[in-house]
Amino acid sequence: MTNFLPVCPIAELPAGERALVEIDGRYVVIFNVAGRYYAIEDRCTHDDGPLADGVLLGTQIECPRHGAHFDITNGAVMSFPAVEPVGWYETRVVDDQLEIASERRIRAR
Repeated sequence: MTNFLPVCPIAELPAGERALVEIDGRYVVIFNVAGRYYAIEDRCTHDDGPLADGVLLGTQIECPRHGAHFDITNGAVMSFPAVEPVGWYETRVVDDQLEIASERRIRAR
């Protein structure tokens, strides 16, 4: 069974915004895209760039360093120079509280 951790009330993360949290020593960026919440590791697999600083295009984040794209819904790598997916986390809302899974997942290439 997946263990979930509280992050914040959903009112604190409005649509179009993102938040950076730390889970077990890993930085995770959480996005609110039109009322749906997605969470990925804040680390480009190409050169460890901060994905939280990237431009969000729909559900793809562009790494600000070299332009690699990742799907924030499942961590899949969408463009070079990255070739490895980024870790992602399940999210859920319980009683207007955003929660994130304590364990990351890695999508197979």
